[in-house]
Amino acid sequence: MNTWFKKTFVLSAGLALILSGCGAKSDNTATNASQTEPNAAQTADKLNVVTTFYPMYEFTKQVAGDHANVTALIPAGAEPHDWEPSAKDMAQVKDADVFVYNGIVEGWAEQALSSASNDKRVVVEASKGLNLMEGTAEEEEGEEAHAKEGHDHDHVLDPHVWLNPVLAQKEVESIEAGLVAADPANKADYEKNADAYIAKLKDLDNEFKTGLKDVKRKDFITQHAAFGYLAKQYGLTQVPIAGLSPEQEPTPDKLAGIIKFAKENNVKTIFFETLVDPKVAETVATEIGSKTDVLNPLEGLTDEDKQKNLDYLGVMKNNLEALKKALNE
Repeated sequence: MNTWFKKTFVLSAGLALILSGCGAKSDNTATNASQTEPNAAQTADKLNVVTTFYPMYEFTKQVAGDHANVTALIPAGAEPHDWEPSAKDMAQVKDADVFVYNGIVEGWAEQALSSASNDKRVVVEASKGLNLMEGTAEEEEGEEAHAKEGHDHDHVLDPHVWLNPVLAQKEVESIEAGLVAADPANKADYEKNADAYIAKLKDLDNEFKTGLKDVKRKDFITQHAAFGYLAKQYGLTQVPIAGLSPEQEPTPDKLAGIIKFAKENNVKTIFFETLVDPKVAETVATEIGSKTDVLNPLEGLTDEDKQKNLDYLGVMKNNLEALKKALNE
């Protein structure tokens, strides 16, 4: 049994006391301020929407507009593959009018929803119904080993659908439906907001299609296998050093194979990401005499991202520029 769930059962009596004192639209000060932007004018008639990590927060905030107080459980700078909720976080899950999660990446979510039950809560699994990709044999093997180490995350299916602008539109539609179900009186506004944001995602899709159409090469090496949906959408090939979980270490044979591939294909850029140690990507880059660059899986905003006022669209456009540069070398 997952360590967190053991702790949950041990502390269940105390947690029940915490939860019993919370109303459907209670105090939102438990919000992770590093990821969310609480509104000083919060009012009791707004929906209390709890999301998991950054893309779910951003998509939900865009659709909800002024009709909801939207918070994210997983703070900025935290790697969502490893994060687990505290009793305080469970209280937020309990109190939510709407709970939004991606699915798969939040291995704790279903048990948390069951433990912190709320018959009136609307639950949105944003990736539900999408045609999810399976990991490669190496990725599945690594994830099975990861599970044996005490983590119950199921990453045999690739969760990173939010990195494909087309699939991101589908997630926004699912979130819209959830908000309408919870608050039908404001259906027109949710539909209007969703349509406006989907229009921006369609523009982003067009930018990717145009920008990547005539690149010189179609393959890119990245630190972990987060970009499979994006690569498939735009006719590219992702060559991941590690598997679907960023903390997974490649085997010596896998690392040697990546280095061999890079040398044979004259790869000049190895991509790493912002929330995990880049040492593996740097090792490959050093071995083949190439440089490194950031390809951001958008699992959370860094302090630097926030200082630059970057959001989902801004980071994705940066990813596009990084890909164009690397694939035209």
